[in-house]
Amino acid sequence: MSEYLPLFPLNIVVYPGEKLNLHIFEPRYKQLVLDCVQQGKTFGIPPFIKNAVGNYGTEVTILSIEKKYDNDEMDIRSKGIRTFKIVSFDKTAPGRLYAGGEVETIVYENDEDIITKTRIKELMQQLYDVLGLMSLANNLTDDFTSFTIAHQLGLSLEQEYTLLQIQRESDRQEIILQHLENILPIVQETERLKERIKQNGHFKSLKPPEF
Repeated sequence: MSEYLPLFPLNIVVYPGEKLNLHIFEPRYKQLVLDCVQQGKTFGIPPFIKNAVGNYGTEVTILSIEKKYDNDEMDIRSKGIRTFKIVSFDKTAPGRLYAGGEVETIVYENDEDIITKTRIKELMQQLYDVLGLMSLANNLTDDFTSFTIAHQLGLSLEQEYTLLQIQRESDRQEIILQHLENILPIVQETERLKERIKQNGHFKSLKPPEF
């Protein structure tokens, strides 16, 4: 079943459950926010990638308008609800300044693999440790999903968008695990190189090997 949503293309990927703070300054999106608030509607954020609006996006609900400015700009708090696929896209919704489109909801399958999940957590903790971000490691709860950690993995916008389109959690886990296994050795070597550069020119106290 499809429905018509106001659309707000952005150069980001928003995931279901993610909270997002936005500063609204363009006239068309001021209109969009006011329409949604006054009519109790949600809107969609499809990623704008490679100069085009993506076919997939996330439906978002407005939690609050935190601040209004004298020029009618706004700061809003919002939250992703669910993922959709665009069936038809209008550069301007009928009678409005902003875009709109007919969308269909994407249903995800929560079939996580606990062994893969445990390995992902181990590698993420190693990554945070190397980068000196142990506070993030401590905040990684056992109920995390691929979507709750996706923005912390150093993925490109295209890679984040790929995750959004994959319907099985187990498949998203495999992609994340492979990514971590690929980047962790690179990050570790980069950090070792930084330490060697820092030590260049210093007097070194090294224990020679015994023969």
